[in-house]
Amino acid sequence: MTKALFYESLPAEKVKCNLCPNYCLILPGDYGLCRGKQNIEGILYAVNYGKAVTVCVDPIEKKPLYHYHPGSNIISVGNNTCNLQCDFCQNYHISQQEARTVDISPEMLVQLSKKHSMRAVAFTYAEPLTWYEFICDAASRLQEHNINSVLVSNGYINREPLLNLLPYIDAMNIDLKAMSNSFYHNIAGGELTPILDVIKRAYKQCHVEITNLLIPGENDDIASIRSLIDFIAEIDVNIPLHFSRYYPQNRRETPPTSTKTLEIARKEAMEKLNYVYLGNIVTKDEANTYCPNCGIILIERHGFRASSCQVRQEQCSNCNYHIYGKFD
Repeated sequence: MTKALFYESLPAEKVKCNLCPNYCLILPGDYGLCRGKQNIEGILYAVNYGKAVTVCVDPIEKKPLYHYHPGSNIISVGNNTCNLQCDFCQNYHISQQEARTVDISPEMLVQLSKKHSMRAVAFTYAEPLTWYEFICDAASRLQEHNINSVLVSNGYINREPLLNLLPYIDAMNIDLKAMSNSFYHNIAGGELTPILDVIKRAYKQCHVEITNLLIPGENDDIASIRSLIDFIAEIDVNIPLHFSRYYPQNRRETPPTSTKTLEIARKEAMEKLNYVYLGNIVTKDEANTYCPNCGIILIERHGFRASSCQVRQEQCSNCNYHIYGKFD
């Protein structure tokens, strides 16, 4: 078994996990909230190490990452643990429930990437940060072979483990659920401030895009939407923002987000941000990328597929305006 990297030993064989802001106090034999760490005789082990619920190939747009090698495919691998308890979780059957897993290793991911000529691996679906020890090993090994690592994450991690991991991460899509601490506390079982800190720090070291799932009656009022937009704009108006449509899942039965709400959110965001997209819904232009300077369509998308990329060396092919992201 693999020992956890961030924990402290306490009297009576208790341990405190320091990986994320939950700071789980774990008694001998018990697990942390995420179910990925277990106290065995006073030592904390990453019992989820190398345990994957799925390994498959996805379009990069499915993550969603629209400004990171658009039109390419990526190996996607998911774990069976999460450190939040969102009542609306769209993947609750693998994030909050036990699911069948298969054993994988960092070397297997290297071999799969080479076999399928993939430039990157995405750690996704549940919460990859609770798979921390495995991702540290895998991302380091992938980097040795010039294969990139991507995280699709809730961003709920403490500063020291984040800084330890970031040198091996090339891109992140971070799920910023709301700009309200009460939302995180009451609905997700977490806190807002650590996630804002993660976004700011990750942006300095890798490519970042943000996703916000708009839930009717919870985070879809105009004040909440504007607060989220302002936070992103203060960091960089070029960070892509994905507003995603909520559907009833897990313990929440609220009806789906209306098309009107999503369109209003996008219109508000486009007043301050250069790249705003809508997810889980099909409307005109919701997924296309436009040049903020000359207005031409840079990337046309249909579903999760991108075509006709007009970005060359991170510049608009028409006016040479710099486009945020990583492009072929």
